[in-house]
Amino acid sequence: MLRGIATLLMFQLIGESLVFLSKIPVPGPVVGLVLLFVVLQIGRRAGHAPFPQVEAAANTLLTNLGLLFVPAGVGVVSLWGVLKSEAAPIAIVLVVSAAVTLAITVWTFIAARRYFDKKWGA
Repeated sequence: MLRGIATLLMFQLIGESLVFLSKIPVPGPVVGLVLLFVVLQIGRRAGHAPFPQVEAAANTLLTNLGLLFVPAGVGVVSLWGVLKSEAAPIAIVLVVSAAVTLAITVWTFIAARRYFDKKWGA
């Protein structure tokens, strides 16, 4: 379990380092997660699991995922006055961002479907 967490943190550090050095506008943990995914896929195709401890650590973190929302909930309660005074702009941003996310998701699905239809001749 400890090796799994260390592996996850190592990939996060690698991602953060790459973002810091390259100045790309992507969060470091996302880059690290993509790198971990690539390494795991390469290992899977080679016929073995390169980091079996990562699965155990990830499952443990996922079972306790609810605890990570406690600080956000405390922040909402402690800043309730600010939220009430800025309710209209927050609501507008939420609605617009949800609509943009939905439109991009639909566009991505349509593009992927067209790509795979051409690729497989369906």
